[in-house]
Order: sequence, then C-alpha cells, then structure tokens
Amino acid sequence: MGSIHQEITIDARPERVWDAVRDVGAIHERLAPGFVVDTVLEDGARVVTFGNGMVARELIVDLDDDARRLAWSVVGGRMTHHNASLQIFAAEGGRSRAVWIADLLPHELAVPIGGMIAQGLEAMKKTLER
Repeated sequence: MGSIHQEITIDARPERVWDAVRDVGAIHERLAPGFVVDTVLEDGARVVTFGNGMVARELIVDLDDDARRLAWSVVGGRMTHHNASLQIFAAEGGRSRAVWIADLLPHELAVPIGGMIAQGLEAMKKTLER
C-alpha cells in the first residue's frame, strides 16, 4: 500500500485555515483555487475537479471541529483503496501546520498522488497567506 505523509507551515491562524478546510464544498474558491477548479456536493460526498482535469468522488468520512481534522475516501476510478485526512495544528507565532496523510492502492499511484498532494498544499499556502 502506498502511504503518503506531507505537511506544510502556513502563515495564517489555525482557526482561519480550518474554516477554509471544513468548507468542503468550496475547495475551488476558499482553499486551493486553481489546483481545484470545481467542487460539487452530493449527499455525504463531494465531486472534485482538479486543474489537471482529473475528477474524483470523495466520500466525507469525518469532519472533526475539535481536532480540526477532515477525513475522506476516494471511490471509483483507478484506485482500489484510498483514505486520506487533512489536519490543522497550531504552530509557533500564530501560524498553522497542515498535515495531509493518504493511504492508497495500487502502490504505483503513490508517486503521482504524492505530487498532487504537494501541489495542493502549496496552493493552500498561497491562498491562505494572502
């Protein structure tokens, strides 16, 4: 199984970062515009269209305001297994640390998905530091 663990520090308060993350239907507007170009909410899920043309249906597994953690699972497509989480932690100086963890199969997709996660974190940083 491919396991990806990436994190980034964002020069924005964790409450502000979490507010954008928890708005699961507005990734393309509030969290990572350009990286994500459209988000459509369905019952318990969202359909995300990425800037590279990829489309993913993501089941929302958990949204935990106390832990500032969002968990989701991509269903359908090339992956036979996927679960991911994005958690926001307070960092020194009023900043935030965003930690994105994903486990997926087949293992061969770990490199390209890891690249997308890195791009997503950079887009979040750019957007939220404005």
